[in-house]
Amino acid sequence: MTAQPGIFALGTRNHHQLEFTRRPGAAPGAIREAQRGLREPAVAGGGANIVIGFGPDLWNALAGTGEMPDDFTPFAEIHGLDAKHAPATQHDVWVWIHGTGEDVNLDLARAVTAVLAPVAELALEQPSFVYKDSRDLTGFVDGTANPPVAESTEVACVPPGQPGEGGSFVIAQRWVHDPLAFNELAVPDQERVFGRSKADSIELDPTTKPVNAHIARAEIEDDEGEELPIFRRSAPFGTVREQGLYFIGFSADLARLQTMLARMFGTSGDGIRDRLLDFSAPSHGSFFFAPSLEALNAALNAEPDGAGADDGHGAD
Repeated sequence: MTAQPGIFALGTRNHHQLEFTRRPGAAPGAIREAQRGLREPAVAGGGANIVIGFGPDLWNALAGTGEMPDDFTPFAEIHGLDAKHAPATQHDVWVWIHGTGEDVNLDLARAVTAVLAPVAELALEQPSFVYKDSRDLTGFVDGTANPPVAESTEVACVPPGQPGEGGSFVIAQRWVHDPLAFNELAVPDQERVFGRSKADSIELDPTTKPVNAHIARAEIEDDEGEELPIFRRSAPFGTVREQGLYFIGFSADLARLQTMLARMFGTSGDGIRDRLLDFSAPSHGSFFFAPSLEALNAALNAEPDGAGADDGHGAD
């Protein structure tokens, strides 16, 4: 099975995120017809990468036998330690456009929205960009812990032989920073929040890295102490009034995304939460599944069979 190539297409500096909610009464057949419109030249011929993901309810209605991955559930609201909160805004369709120019991305975003308009309402739109040398607007490098390119498919995609093989679980969260509060900290204190040096993104020594540093909470391990990485493709967004990060993580299984969130928000049972939450908070959160190209083609070209056709409901 072949993963959607846009997941791993590096080097693009301009991004555009779209999240849609299924319109009440939109049957799978109508959704398939609309989704097939994404292959029309006006959408697919713009010179940018497009990645498509689905929420659990909609992918269950569209997917063929064996393509619904195990344990694919909606994003659940999190009430963490110290009243830190992650809202659940689960949507049904996610489209990530990334290329080399804001103009091309905007044209494609408008075309995608027009194609899906009969069956899905635009619920969230977020343009974003690569900032300097892949830094977040806090000034720290983002994605330092990404696996090497040769290992990224193994990290991001469901293994062969499992339901949904070749596809990828996706977490999509829009985080809003508090730059005034963060910049009040001296640089050494900022580094203790992240667990890395600011200038060159070197991990702090274990003897000095706080247990609540961001990387200490966001990087997870299995029972044998081996790291369970995810493949990050986040991009910052910002204006004078608001700065933040549209966080995207791809994983071979949903559990490691859920574990990461539990450790960050302090619901994993050890009584520790991520210090970064004092300076940034999510405003949106969804889980999606980005199916393999073969599964996507099969789902969009399937003949109507009535499966899921009568529920007609989108995510709340």
